[in-house]
Amino acid sequence: MTKQAKNIKPADETILAVEEPTYNPLGEVISQAEKAYTAYMEAGRQVARAYHENELQVAKAHRRAEQQANNAFEATVGQALKERDETLADALKKMEEAIRLAEDAFRNTREAAEGKYNETVAQVAKKRFDDLDRAWAARDDTIEKAWEVYSKVTR
Repeated sequence: MTKQAKNIKPADETILAVEEPTYNPLGEVISQAEKAYTAYMEAGRQVARAYHENELQVAKAHRRAEQQANNAFEATVGQALKERDETLADALKKMEEAIRLAEDAFRNTREAAEGKYNETVAQVAKKRFDDLDRAWAARDDTIEKAWEVYSKVTR
């Protein structure tokens, strides 16, 4: 090769050599702007992810609060139902006891009234029989005296 041929570079190397030594401040600014825009877009995506994650957490917290409210409601309703049933059962027992006591009182009162009635009827009947016996005795005595007077008069 000749001296001149040695100094000739291939075409690719020439292009690279031309691009490398030149410093382009506009290219640097554009590169920085592209990097800033990429960072801005990434920050936007991160903000969107953060909002989405926050939305998921809020929804999860809402579901948890709703479940807790439902559980509290169910527990309170269950307790109220249990208390109602216990109160009604207690009231039913008291009502049955009151009915039994009222029936006992009625039976005792009826027996006492029947006893009093029978005693009064027996006393009145005895008095009537005694009065009738006295009336018959008085009648017999009056008739006997009348015959005695009549027999004395007719003799």
